[in-house]
Amino acid sequence: MQIYESLGECSWEHARWPRKRGISRPASGFRGTLPSGSFHAADLGKCWLVMEMHQVRYFLAAAEELNFSRAARRCDVSQPALSRAIKSLEAELGGDLFRREGKNTHLSELGQMVRPHLEMVFNASANAKRVSQDLTEMKRVPLKLGIMSTIAPDEIVDLITALKTQHPGLELRLCDASAAELRDRLLAGDLEGAIYALPGEQRDETHMMPLFSEQMVIAVHGNHRLSNARSFPVSEMNGENYIHRMNCEFAGYADRILSEKGVTCTPTYWSERDDWTLAMVAAGLGFAFMPTNAVKHPGVIGIPVADPEFWRLVSLVTVRGRRHSPGLGALVREAMRKKWYGEPAGVGRAAPLNPKATRCARKLPS
Repeated sequence: MQIYESLGECSWEHARWPRKRGISRPASGFRGTLPSGSFHAADLGKCWLVMEMHQVRYFLAAAEELNFSRAARRCDVSQPALSRAIKSLEAELGGDLFRREGKNTHLSELGQMVRPHLEMVFNASANAKRVSQDLTEMKRVPLKLGIMSTIAPDEIVDLITALKTQHPGLELRLCDASAAELRDRLLAGDLEGAIYALPGEQRDETHMMPLFSEQMVIAVHGNHRLSNARSFPVSEMNGENYIHRMNCEFAGYADRILSEKGVTCTPTYWSERDDWTLAMVAAGLGFAFMPTNAVKHPGVIGIPVADPEFWRLVSLVTVRGRRHSPGLGALVREAMRKKWYGEPAGVGRAAPLNPKATRCARKLPS
């Protein structure tokens, strides 16, 4: 591993010009070729060094042992090989790193000055290698996952439990937000994956893996006039007090459909949290439009919406063309392996909202 290091401002008299990798020193600045491509520096006062990581390792061993034979055994190389590497490093740095006085070896002033810097370089390299190994061996793998705030937690908790069981080194960082916010954060690179539903939206940038479909219901209190009905026609919503869920993924989308049915719903309360919404429904303050699996509150009943039915298709969403990290790959495997509400991923019923909306709520095989 080669290190290209700038030592800051210095004069040419105090620095040896590196002659590796085709680097030349023109009259004004220099130009050279590195593994990552060509470069140019116009400042004559800037010194660049090229060194190998094994040279740094041999120097640090010799600096600690103060004996080249012991340092060579410690590094598992021959003494001539260690001596040559340190000589090359001295040539790059422009001075002796050790003073050899017979059998005694001491660090020179230059050696003492560069030692802490080379220790930092070596430790940083070792840490980078350890992080890489942990990642590839799934010993310590970070994963940033977004979860739509309107999804009931039970199934998500099951997924997280399976992930931690199969991949103990996974460090899962969860973020809950509205579907639109999760989509934007996913595309911006803040999230690696997200689980959400956005009816009516198809984007070329995203890849959607369907997990489960879920019917939308009207949540009413137990004494509501339609509490015993098998379904709740949308026409019955007209004039009812409505509690608006501010993170509802159907917000705006369902309005057009209701308008076509001549239904007008005026929100009387707004809430960002489903538990507060359910509490207000239980108190008889109005009805709410919710996914069926979220209706879990004493005194609240969920009645399927009819004419038309509303369904949402919840998917695991990634960015098309973006390479999966090991953590995201593990998530995809576990999410597609898991049963969602008793059904395999992607299997369930998803009825369209209306004849023109089949693209956003397709019917899955049952």
